Amino acid sequence: MAARLAASTLLPVNATLGAVLAVLLVTAAGVAAWARLAPDRGRGRAREIVIAGVRAAVQLAAVSALIGWVVRSLPLLFCFLVLMYAVAVRTAGRRITRNRTWWWVALPIGAGVAPVVAALLLTGLVPVKGIALIPVTGILIGGALTATVLGGRRALDELAARRGEVEAGMAIGLLDREARLEVAGPAASDALLPGLDQTRTVGLVTLPGSFVGMLLGGASPLQAGAVQLFVLVALMAVQAIAVAVVVELVARGRLHRDEPSRTLGGAEGE
Repeated sequence: MAARLAASTLLPVNATLGAVLAVLLVTAAGVAAWARLAPDRGRGRAREIVIAGVRAAVQLAAVSALIGWVVRSLPLLFCFLVLMYAVAVRTAGRRITRNRTWWWVALPIGAGVAPVVAALLLTGLVPVKGIALIPVTGILIGGALTATVLGGRRALDELAARRGEVEAGMAIGLLDREARLEVAGPAASDALLPGLDQTRTVGLVTLPGSFVGMLLGGASPLQAGAVQLFVLVALMAVQAIAVAVVVELVARGRLHRDEPSRTLGGAEGE
């Protein structure tokens, strides 16, 4: 009975849903193009929005078709989790920098997600089953990806804009890493704000997907609230670790946009 009730409250998968999704996607792209919401004031973001929407549809269709097989086999389950991680690393890395250092973002994402997932498995809070492990790990990887991108981009942007302050810090005796941290650290900390705001306002402003999904699946409000609290707190831990590690990589010159100059490139030889 609960399953039938939950199914009846979900979005129907039909032509109407497809039409509404298409209108929303065109609206998002149109507004981005009209307002020129791009770093170069061009219309590149509109194209990215369309591509992202189409990719999401294709990828979700593929995952929906494969998920039944994946959850029944441990080897396939772990291969799927590795694929999720690899895609997140590639996406975050190329969003931060276009040079060969992009692969360093594997560290902040892995350092944030791995210990949290390991703790959940060891304590038995999350069973080694695809139906539980995939969504939980996916949420954590997605949070680490977002925090890494925001933290890395803000840190590198600030270093480029305040290069003189970094050089001044080095001139008064600070090490390269210390001088970069003084500039990059405070800026990168802004990457934690979305997660903090979501956690502070949960239940008052927003009802996140985990909470709503469990209610639709027949769980009690108490169970749904407990799961959502767990997700939000775990995300804050993952994102804090990811931002701390990506800032350290930037400060050490491991993750950068241009080849470090001789003045600021001492970290290469550390």
